[in-house]
Amino acid sequence: MSDTEHIKSAIKPAAFWETQSLEQMTDPQWESLCDGCGRCCLLKLQDIETDETFYTRVSCRLLDIEHCRCTDYKNRAKRVPACLDIRKMTQQEHRWLPESCAYRRLSMGQELPHWHPLITGDPDSVKNAGFRASAFCVSEAHIHPEQLEEHIIILSVD
Repeated sequence: MSDTEHIKSAIKPAAFWETQSLEQMTDPQWESLCDGCGRCCLLKLQDIETDETFYTRVSCRLLDIEHCRCTDYKNRAKRVPACLDIRKMTQQEHRWLPESCAYRRLSMGQELPHWHPLITGDPDSVKNAGFRASAFCVSEAHIHPEQLEEHIIILSVD
């Protein structure tokens, strides 16, 4: 490798998520932040007294569990009024997102997780790292709402 090639490879331009705020990102950039883990589609419970959020292993009925993608992404908010519209969330509301979520992490000034596809270049890195909800979730279509507390889980971050 010549000196010029070596310098060019050493001066790698910063990634868009390192130089732009979430609000500044284009739609394709924004969408690429989603790692496809499906964890934001897990039903959550909130303790009224402590305001603490608890995740369950129960997923939204629109989640295609095998592929961890919404089956009706375009109309999800109409079909599931409680669906999180991440683009409209404030930084305070990002607490509803998993700690491993790129949107939450970037809004808090943190780096993307080491297994994120934008870091690894591998769209399967989330699955390979064991972070896809498909490894443990079940659709809400198979769970009675009164049983949600029985399905509370602790999500790992790394």
